[in-house]
Amino acid sequence: TAILLGGCFTDPGPEVWSAWVYPDKANSKRSTEIGQFPTLEKCRAASKDKLKSLNLSQRGDYKCGLRCGYNEGLKTLVCEKTAK
Repeated sequence: TAILLGGCFTDPGPEVWSAWVYPDKANSKRSTEIGQFPTLEKCRAASKDKLKSLNLSQRGDYKCGLRCGYNEGLKTLVCEKTAK
């Protein structure tokens, strides 16, 4: 995931965090998007709950991205920032 930095004086809009879980933390190319959340904390909690429900708490991983969207020029998903 690439990170795109915005201008200092633009209104970025509402805070929307997208969550991805990775069944195998060693393979970052295989992931599933599980939803969008209003805060980083809710994104983290949902990601951890999903990994637990799949019995992947030890093997899997997750990532949360703020205001993500597909960039046609880069041919990839771009988030304003990512966090775990």
